[in-house]
Amino acid sequence: MALTHVLEPIRIGGCLVPNRVVRTAHATAIGGGVMSDDLIAYHERRARGGVGLTILEILGVHPTSLAPLNMIDPTLDAGYAKLLRAVEPHGMKVFQQIWHAGHNGRTIDGSPPWGPSTVANPLGADVPVPMTKAMIDEIVAAYAAACTRCERAGLHGAEVHGAHGYLIQQFLSPNINRRDDDYGGSFENRMRFMLEVMRACRTATSRNFALGIRLASDGSAGGVGTDDNIRAAQILEAEGLIDFVNVSLGSYHSFPKMIGGMHEPAGYELPEAVPVTRAVKVPTIVTGRFRTLEEADQTIRAGDADLVGMTRAHIADPDIVRKTREGRVTEVRPCIACNQGCVGGLFDAGRVGCAVNVETGHERTLDQDLIGRSETPGKIVVVGGGVGGMEAARVAALRGHRVVLFEAAPRQGGALLLAARLPTRHGIADIATWLEQEIYRLGVDVRLSTYAEEADILAEVPDAVIVATGSMPRMDGVQNSNPGEPIIGHRLPHVLSSHDVLAANRRWGGQQVTVLDDTGHYEALGIAEHLVADGASVTFVTPFKQLAFKVENALMVEPALERIAAASGSMEIHLRHRIVAVRDGQADLAPTHAGPSRTIAADAVVLVTPNQPLNAVQAALTGKVARVTSVGDALSPRNLQRAIHEGHLAARTL
Repeated sequence: MALTHVLEPIRIGGCLVPNRVVRTAHATAIGGGVMSDDLIAYHERRARGGVGLTILEILGVHPTSLAPLNMIDPTLDAGYAKLLRAVEPHGMKVFQQIWHAGHNGRTIDGSPPWGPSTVANPLGADVPVPMTKAMIDEIVAAYAAACTRCERAGLHGAEVHGAHGYLIQQFLSPNINRRDDDYGGSFENRMRFMLEVMRACRTATSRNFALGIRLASDGSAGGVGTDDNIRAAQILEAEGLIDFVNVSLGSYHSFPKMIGGMHEPAGYELPEAVPVTRAVKVPTIVTGRFRTLEEADQTIRAGDADLVGMTRAHIADPDIVRKTREGRVTEVRPCIACNQGCVGGLFDAGRVGCAVNVETGHERTLDQDLIGRSETPGKIVVVGGGVGGMEAARVAALRGHRVVLFEAAPRQGGALLLAARLPTRHGIADIATWLEQEIYRLGVDVRLSTYAEEADILAEVPDAVIVATGSMPRMDGVQNSNPGEPIIGHRLPHVLSSHDVLAANRRWGGQQVTVLDDTGHYEALGIAEHLVADGASVTFVTPFKQLAFKVENALMVEPALERIAAASGSMEIHLRHRIVAVRDGQADLAPTHAGPSRTIAADAVVLVTPNQPLNAVQAALTGKVARVTSVGDALSPRNLQRAIHEGHLAARTL
């Protein structure tokens, strides 16, 4: 498809943006609170890839709302200067998102957050202090000071965050704003705070400085919706207060809508956004899981927006624009919207990462433009064609080695191909497809349907072997909460693994199935949804205090529960429980702590427990090959991100 719009320049206020591709503001925590060299490298890498506009992650305007970047940081100006020097050669423009979290805020002294009313945030924080007029004026002035500082530092614009349930939207929301003064009640009163902020910011900056606002439907009944955002945008535009509008979706009341997972289609936010973008004349930005420039171009061509956010897509591959311009579209690494590294990483690892792109957040050390060629190219054997093995083969080939990859199955992809059979999870296989294309393009010698044993590997006379043979379900009946009490009857034929369930073409309608989750990952929840969608009644048993806790931060759980609730079957959840015994048609459950057991109907029992690594080949080769390394599940069964990361590093050091 010919690109007719997305690569064209556009003027936003006094700023000429070289193309219509935007990286919207997103928390990275890479800088640890400052504009660090690591954070600058993260942004420079994407500027080098050709993105037109970056909106930097939130800048906290006041000590009552700390952020990844903060006005109280005395080093911020020097950091901005260094960032701009790094990205300027590539032409990328830089805006700063400015922000106050309101009742979601973390204060510098540990005191309660500020908010419009005594309505706490949905994540359970302290009840906020209702803002007085003096406090309102102080925050308005803080927004203006932030804009002034950004312009003086040489940034090209600022985006005031009026979305996602933060302070400005809290004032706008009748659910949160319970005031009875000039800032509460009618729409005009609830919008007063937003207007005062935008007027102050516009007064504090020149017309050469692009100033805009981010708006969103908050996803709560009775909250801020599309009509409110249309009215707000039109009022701001009529007063000449904005040069652009960025329309998004969601809040902490609907967190998964803010950053939609792989169950959402490309452009999933458009139904809420387009009525707003079409109601104003200033340039508009939309987001919503866009992965290709073709998708972005189609959106702009249709008149739905002027620019398109491709944030996670650039986390997965910083070179989308560059590769597309050069006619290398098939080489663009796909974002699979798993949210494990980008969103989950913020909470689990303390900084952004990416399941499919090892360099994300580590650009100074793992920039893929710096992989380079080995000074002593040799022959590398990779055993196993899952994602870890394919990534190892890809990087080894880039390093100039001759690579042979053995895969026992007739297809590459490993366990990921089974995971892709779960409801709404087909997109997870996109990364396996991309890796397969890449290793063939790079000339890797792939041998499918070949179970490689010690003699087969040694016959290749390898200089190094990377073992990526994965893992298998353990099925020994041992539960981690009560390891000395294996499940009685775990060898019965109707006790199955998740692999058994997905590999079989079995119908489950009307059956009673018990699913044990002893890992806390998505696997068991996905199996439960698979069964319920086919009409089964599922009893979900887990020793943990929370359902699928390892993917809660990746925003996977709530959408799955919503789909399960709408399915033809049903699911009953037992937290802090275990399976004691299995018999024909029955299973006995008990708490993990001391407590009485109960018997339930169970036509089948599915055990999702930690897998057993398959790495015997490493022991067999040790001492016979100079270097043997196990990666991914062959080392320790974990997840997609670890498999790709370890495969990459194992090959990069060869």
